[in-house]
Amino acid sequence: QVQVVESGGGLVQAGGSLRLSCAASGRTFSRYAMGWFRQAPGKEREFVASISWRGSSTYYTDSVKGRFTISRDNAKNTVYLQMNSLKPEDTAVYYCAAARESFATHQEYDYLYWGQGTQVTVSS
Repeated sequence: QVQVVESGGGLVQAGGSLRLSCAASGRTFSRYAMGWFRQAPGKEREFVASISWRGSSTYYTDSVKGRFTISRDNAKNTVYLQMNSLKPEDTAVYYCAAARESFATHQEYDYLYWGQGTQVTVSS
């Protein structure tokens, strides 16, 4: 069983930066990929980024490439999402999740454990 908790959301101006953190607990090992998803008002939840359990492989949706960076620190059981050059369209509730796979999957159905979400609002 894995618990996932996000933090670091908030209000930021367009062009600014924000770093989200995701702490995972409840398991003695962490051989699972981690991912970030987001859901804007009135829209479906979408994939943002993922990272393999070793942290050597990452995957990003096209809209955030070059702006967002996912990383993890397994010693701290924490994954991060560094968001730079934020745009108003990045406004959403961001969710962290742990996958059943070890590779950086982008398939939502691969993720078994989900956090409660953290709000990110980017003003114009």
